[in-house]
Amino acid sequence: MTEDRGELPPGLALSWGVLPVQRRGPKPAFSIEQIVATGIEFGDRYGFEAISLQRIAAHLGVTTNAMYRYVRSKEELIVLVHDKAIGLPPELPAGWRAAATAWMKAQVDRYAERPWLLDVPIRGAPITPNLLRWIEVMLTALAGTGLSQHDNLGCLVLMDGFARNYASLARQLGASDSTPVQAEAVGQFLLPRLIEGGYPTLTSLYLNQEYEDELDDDLEFGLARILDGIEVLIGKLP
Repeated sequence: MTEDRGELPPGLALSWGVLPVQRRGPKPAFSIEQIVATGIEFGDRYGFEAISLQRIAAHLGVTTNAMYRYVRSKEELIVLVHDKAIGLPPELPAGWRAAATAWMKAQVDRYAERPWLLDVPIRGAPITPNLLRWIEVMLTALAGTGLSQHDNLGCLVLMDGFARNYASLARQLGASDSTPVQAEAVGQFLLPRLIEGGYPTLTSLYLNQEYEDELDDDLEFGLARILDGIEVLIGKLP
């Protein structure tokens, strides 16, 4: 399918399989799918910053200018790579609470598989097929709660933000080579200062090894609190 993309946002038409009107000249040597797949490969191997028209062109053995036969800009490339790399959501279980838990955990897992997805700039509401499918399945699961569409969307944004923030924190902690908070040397330095400086609550947390730089069961705890809050909202319905 081809048509003029006009003033549509970068990547929107291509992500839905709408190709630009073919210009006269030789047949393109590559497909959009090949270029996007190469971009994903670079992201997986080298990180987000490696996804560029110049690098992909060099890998494919063409000039950077030749890439503009396929995509209009780097921004368009990133939109296509992002949507393809995020993939489709899992099939969700019955019941809004079980579905929401599975949905958020699936997002966290996807970010763990491809941490560079967290570096993709957010420029507006999702408009590409796979990203919209994640929204569609979760809104469908929330549809039976009795909440308004506005509130369902608000719940989804809350859950999405939690999954993204948790994944980002896990990524940074996993990549850190700093000395752990509970290391012996840190404790010898910090504990007397907590006691003398008037931090009784933190002192207690530290002594009980509750103050750590590991996420431990924070995912389950956060998920449960968010879902408890949504359940209270549902319970307030007339």
